[in-house]
Amino acid sequence: MRSAPGNLLLCMLLVLAALMAGFLAVQPASAETILYRNFTLIDGRGGPAVPNAAMLVADGRILWAGPMAGAPEVAVSVDLGGKWVIPGLIDTHIHIGNLHDLTQDEKFYSPENVEADLRTYGSFGITTVAIMGTDKDSIFQIRALQRAGRPMMTRIYTAGQGIVFRGGYGGVPGINRPVATAKEAAAEVDAQAAKGADYIKLWLDDELGTMPKMPPEISKAVIDAAHRNGLKVYAHIFYLADAKRLVAEGIDGFVHSVRDLPVDQELIDMMKARGVVQVAATLSREAAMFAYGSPAPWLSDPFFMQSLSPTALTLLASAERQRTVAGNPTFPRYPAFFDMAMANMKRLAAAGIRYGLGTDSGPPGRVAGYSVHWEMELMVRDGFTTAETIRAATLYGAEVLGAKDIGVLERARWANFVVLDADPLKDIRNTRAIRAVYVGGTQVPSVKR
Repeated sequence: MRSAPGNLLLCMLLVLAALMAGFLAVQPASAETILYRNFTLIDGRGGPAVPNAAMLVADGRILWAGPMAGAPEVAVSVDLGGKWVIPGLIDTHIHIGNLHDLTQDEKFYSPENVEADLRTYGSFGITTVAIMGTDKDSIFQIRALQRAGRPMMTRIYTAGQGIVFRGGYGGVPGINRPVATAKEAAAEVDAQAAKGADYIKLWLDDELGTMPKMPPEISKAVIDAAHRNGLKVYAHIFYLADAKRLVAEGIDGFVHSVRDLPVDQELIDMMKARGVVQVAATLSREAAMFAYGSPAPWLSDPFFMQSLSPTALTLLASAERQRTVAGNPTFPRYPAFFDMAMANMKRLAAAGIRYGLGTDSGPPGRVAGYSVHWEMELMVRDGFTTAETIRAATLYGAEVLGAKDIGVLERARWANFVVLDADPLKDIRNTRAIRAVYVGGTQVPSVKR
């Protein structure tokens, strides 16, 4: 028989689970079957768009998609009025829950703040995100509740707490537990694996020579421990030499572009031989490092403004903050880092390296939701076609995450999709013309037109 304190604890846990289930708005499966019709389908695989298309959805999953002439007859249908439909977008590198206005601090991390961020991502058409190493343990309960049913908000993947070298660069103080030895590093990886991390994240950087860098014996221990636990390892890197070192040690992917030097054939050959992926190039992150040193033209764009609180918008637009940003001693170097990131992303893609689309949004000035659309615009500026860019933000993102049930609008996948008022294949900025967003077949609140 349980003791009275034990019964009290059990009751408290059951109440918490019920509250969390309500807060996440996980809806039970229904038997309703809906045919969405009269739209142009861009399915995410990169092939030709299908005009006058239809898609059959039941219990949140796609049963059929194709030309409307071949659609099955059902009792309930929704006419999408000749709009364009793309898969829900996937951001393969974000941070979440730690921001209030433009201040980042672990004290802000809460299920409520995570939920608010996820709703922001969802409103911009981002229906899946990969969080890169700055989560508290409550993220695992949120994820478990999402995966237990049909969530009505953006789906999450998480690394839990990423691995940071003691005294070095990375993480959020109070969340990440820095390691000083290979033994400590392996134990921290084991801890994240035991919690259920989807992958492991490490930071390998010296912040332009101002901080100690994670030694090889520690990064190798992280990679070996992750692989022993059946998990992939993704790394924050800056330098070409560090990218080569990590590939040799067995890394699975990079969550930023190399930014100090052009990637060379040696790195390309190493990555191809070992199947290393460019999880994210974070081009918008590199641009954001200097964009707010002067009045950014999009600060008054209603689409952008829906990403941030009024206080954050006021701060970004203030002359005082712009002087502070521009006064950073490293500020003059940021545009060159951005240009190198752009060039290296294009070189890797042209060489056949698989890539996703990620923004590193979440920290101050790297704006949730909006940044994905900016990233897509930058990819097109970098020489990618609109179809390639959409595929990076859908199918390729799903493949990077090992998710077989998202990323493409086809049979058996979740009905995560975005309805657009204009054709994104003609102009990638038309991904901003959002009419509606669906997560698991349920319409969620989207940005206002």
